[in-house]
Amino acid sequence: MKKVKVAVIGPGNIGTDLMYKIFRSEYLEMGLMAGIVESEGIKRAASHNVPVSTEGVNAVAARKDIKIAFDATSAPAHTKFNGPLLKGAGIISVDLTPAALGPYCVPSVNLNQLRNEPDINMVTCGGQATIPIVHAIERVAGAAYAEIVACISSKSAGPGTRANMDEFTETTSRAIEVVGGADKGKAIIVLNPAEPPLMMTNTIMVRVKDPSVGIGRITGSINEIVSELKAYVPGYHLRVPPIMDGDKVTVIVQIEGQGDFLPTYSGNLDIINAAAITAAEKIAQRIIAEGGV
Repeated sequence: MKKVKVAVIGPGNIGTDLMYKIFRSEYLEMGLMAGIVESEGIKRAASHNVPVSTEGVNAVAARKDIKIAFDATSAPAHTKFNGPLLKGAGIISVDLTPAALGPYCVPSVNLNQLRNEPDINMVTCGGQATIPIVHAIERVAGAAYAEIVACISSKSAGPGTRANMDEFTETTSRAIEVVGGADKGKAIIVLNPAEPPLMMTNTIMVRVKDPSVGIGRITGSINEIVSELKAYVPGYHLRVPPIMDGDKVTVIVQIEGQGDFLPTYSGNLDIINAAAITAAEKIAQRIIAEGGV
């Protein structure tokens, strides 16, 4: 089967985990791992016979055979440099930073609506974990307000995650509204230093517009979208099924990572990477069908 060559920009933990996921993809092939220094991630990619470069996004833009690039750097880097340069080179960006230059993408909610976009944004780890639940509730009962609390292990929050904390809350809050459908959204992130490290856990609270719908229909809608999520995030599950108190619905979900490169407690990184791969594979299938490889 033909595969589409892709690049990963940012050879840190997220970029390395992406690489391992790409290795087992039916539609994607690692064409380049790009960074700006001779890091452990660059060396690791080279040890797997992946072409590498320390010239960053410039090396990606110079490659005519690369069709898709995953940006695992930072929001300022994607906004100022990577996004515009990749767009100019005709390379589709799958943006894993909270820069949000392009439309938000949450595969289980709106992937099929995004066609031929030059830059798609994967929101945040918390967004990928919680927006599907908000959407599932909103589509049957409406959502006047949705609030999520993403709790992740401190060990799962590397320098990139910590540098993007402000953007995390802003981007996730906005995506809860734009993709999740809530009239008003709010996002909170908590870094938990507990030992041993805890799995990523997310609490979602939604004030519904029509409580008369009842918990049965709301639960059915949530179970349906959880099944869709598990197709690309096997470790996703309801830790506390929906509870209804008046017009307030509360759900708690937990994500166990697949352990490709990162520890299984790093469900926060695993879910955004799995979502990015799913989105890129959809794009790759279109490229292959159109004879682009």
